Amino acid sequence: MEKKKNNILSNLKSISFAVFIALIIRSFIAEPFNIPSGSMKPNLLVGDFIFVSKWSYGYSRHSFPFSIPIIKNKIFSKIPKRGDVVVFKTPEDNRTDYIKRIIGLPGDKIMIIDGKIILNGNPINRKKMNDFIDNDKNVLVKRVRKYKEYHENIEFEILDIKDNGIVDNTELFVVPEGNFFVMGDNRDNSQDSRFKTVGFIPFENLVGRARFIFFSLENSRFLEIWKWPKAIRGNRIFKTIKWYQVKR
Repeated sequence: MEKKKNNILSNLKSISFAVFIALIIRSFIAEPFNIPSGSMKPNLLVGDFIFVSKWSYGYSRHSFPFSIPIIKNKIFSKIPKRGDVVVFKTPEDNRTDYIKRIIGLPGDKIMIIDGKIILNGNPINRKKMNDFIDNDKNVLVKRVRKYKEYHENIEFEILDIKDNGIVDNTELFVVPEGNFFVMGDNRDNSQDSRFKTVGFIPFENLVGRARFIFFSLENSRFLEIWKWPKAIRGNRIFKTIKWYQVKR
């Protein structure tokens, strides 16, 4: 009986230690996320599973599970770069995780006119590319206009589903100090800083930077293992999420 009790205590200690190590890794090193929506197409697809580095911008209460208020504001902070793909807690409830791209830094002035970004008075150039063919069974539009967008020394691909979208023409946004303006790469299918429900993102709400895709499934859920042979996107596994590309 005593031996059995000791075994149970030993197992509990081992489990507690494993949970503690997992929490340390999740809070301070990296955390996995899955992509549930198409707001970051063509660069991130529904069914992608990604790792997000927690050290990239420093630590806040949102680094911890359930946003436990252990840390006030940010510590070991580092300002993100324009073009970074980031995970953040929405200011509306400080609980929901979103993933978008940083377009505006503190002090920037941003306006959208006819679907094109005007940043600090300068239009952001973009070049038409071959259409994006969407294999997601849940979308109606399968062939979507794709562009490469150029921001100073960075460039990335975006989608533009239609003209005269709901936020293709906006007011002038002036990014407050300590905040950021984010947009999804799928410009006509993204809830982001253009909408009042999201708005500007406070620095402390940044959870981390998206680093790479470690697994990907097409039109299948993670637990539907019997579908994996046909659903796994092998060409996306361990694909780096390029948050910027130097112009050639």
